[in-house]
Parts: sequence; C-alpha cells; structure tokens
Amino acid sequence: MFLQMNFELKPFNFDFNFGGKDKKPFEFPTARYFVPEQLPEVSEEYLKYSDAEKLIDKIDLHRNCRYFVILNGSFIFGDLIEAIITKYDFHVKKLTISTLSLNQNNVDSLVNLLEGGYVENLDLIISWFFFAHERHKDGLIPYIYEKLDNIENTNFQLSACRSHCKIAQFETFDGVYLNIHGSANLRTSDNLEQIVIEDNKSLYQWNDEWLSAISKKYRTINKNISGGSKELWKTLKGE
Repeated sequence: MFLQMNFELKPFNFDFNFGGKDKKPFEFPTARYFVPEQLPEVSEEYLKYSDAEKLIDKIDLHRNCRYFVILNGSFIFGDLIEAIITKYDFHVKKLTISTLSLNQNNVDSLVNLLEGGYVENLDLIISWFFFAHERHKDGLIPYIYEKLDNIENTNFQLSACRSHCKIAQFETFDGVYLNIHGSANLRTSDNLEQIVIEDNKSLYQWNDEWLSAISKKYRTINKNISGGSKELWKTLKGE
C-alpha cells in the first residue's frame, strides 16, 4: 500500500564547523557536490493522534494481511498501536514492545490500553542506554513504574538490555497475531520511517520466543516482591 505524502521544502542554511570552533566550514569547490534541502522541523503541537487514526482508516486489517508503510512523521509512532487496538476493539492477551526509547506520551498511551481493559499482559523492552539515563528520580523510568506497575488485573514487565530492535506485536484472545516492525521507535516523530504491519502467526510465535527470553533475563521488576512502584524503586536502588 502506498500513501501520498506532501512535503514543503525550504532553504537550509548549511553553516557549521567540523572538528570544533577553530576549523573552517567545509566548502563545496565544484558543482558536483551540493547541499540538500532539509524538511522543516514540525512542532510537537502538530503531531496528532488523529493522524494515526487516519492511517488505520486507510488500511483493512484482516487475516494474513501485510502492509508496507512509509510514515511521514505526522504522529508519534506509539499512537499507532493504541489506534489499532481501540479501533478494532481487540482484547489483547499479550502485547510485547521492543524500542530503543520512548516518551511520556507513549507511557500514557499504554496506560490507556491497560486501564481500558484492552491489554492484559505487557512486556516492554528498552535499551540499557535509555534506562541508565532515565532512572534518576525525575526521569521516565520511575514514571513508568508508577503508571504501569499499579494497574489491577494486568501484568507488566519492564526489561532493559543492549537492544536496538523495534518491534511491536500482540496476540488477541480470538486469534489475531499482529506484528509491526521497522525503523520507528515508540517516540519517533517528524522523520520518515518505514514499517511493516502484518497478521502472521508464525512470525509472531518466532519473535515471541526470543523476545520473551530477553524480557525474562533482563527484567527489572521482581514479581516476588509485593507493593507499589515506590517500594520497587527503593529495591532497585538498594535502599
């Protein structure tokens, strides 16, 4: 499936230094090399959940379907997961997401799915780099524990390892096995990205085997310890 995208190209001021302030800017001595124009940066206020819904309206998810999609950066990629699950009213047995990074919007979207009864089990795998830089008290890791680890009738696990994989897949109680994989992180926006959306049980099961192994080995939540996220965070910090 191909979606038409319109981009407004504007002149790009290519004025920077290589190697520090004492280095002269690189100059293009001949007509053979030239500076490409850059797409204008899109403000976050123009990144709309409704644009994710528009994409879902343009495709028809069915058994064994497969779509290759170029995203134009008009919405945060994580919103696509929520848009699919809510539009089709899926009751998800297990949702697994592997992403390099995410943002608060993504966490709140996942909260909507868990609290809304759409998803019962969520495995979230992030990069160790992101975990290490966001585990301070005002970072996103405490926010993830606070918001996702305290929802009744759901099971959540957060894992962190040296992973650059970008996969979101889920299994529903009525036998849908949807896989979304490509270049986009959950927080990705304002960039061209390519993804594949497909219903494929064999692919789901194959991915689920190694993703589950990663989730188990690199988990950060000890399910044997009861209590809310505050107690958990103290445990992780060794307090």
